[in-house]
Amino acid sequence: MEKTPSYFVTREAPARISAMSKDTKLIVVVRDPVTRAISDYTQTLSKRPDIPTFESLTFKNRSTGLIDTSWSAIQIGIYAKHLEHWLRHFPIGQMLFVSGERLISDPAGELGRVQDFLGLKRIITDKHFYFNKTKGFPCLKKAEGSSKPHCLGKTKGRTHPEIDREVVQRLREFYRPFNLKFYQMTGHDFGWD
Repeated sequence: MEKTPSYFVTREAPARISAMSKDTKLIVVVRDPVTRAISDYTQTLSKRPDIPTFESLTFKNRSTGLIDTSWSAIQIGIYAKHLEHWLRHFPIGQMLFVSGERLISDPAGELGRVQDFLGLKRIITDKHFYFNKTKGFPCLKKAEGSSKPHCLGKTKGRTHPEIDREVVQRLREFYRPFNLKFYQMTGHDFGWD
């Protein structure tokens, strides 16, 4: 098993992985692209507090509403574009798209889908999780080989900055056609609209 978030958006990755093994099963965790962009910005802001505002980075020209698709935080969420590259090398049946939102609201259910996709016996259930209100995420009741619970690291669950509602709405409009295409490609409506 290998896990690298940038694989899905790296243009060369599908061909390289296919050359390594055409039978590879791929699991892609996706979340609402607007939330994902804000989260990406929040992560960068924590390391570089002097960066421009989210609003200013979002637009090439704010008065015309032209979104800056060269900004990686925006570009990553255009999932349909990235999936097209993967479908040149892998059939859709070798890919499972996991909802980041449902990983939070129903971790056992989403992990049940993962176990089924991988042909594994369903071992992970609701009894393995508890919701950590401080982090805003579910945590494992105890990590394997440990007696204490395991939560996502301190870089996860940060409070997002307040973003201008008009900017969020404009991003929702921008992503809508890409989301609809992604839903069609995957046969799965993630409900981001």
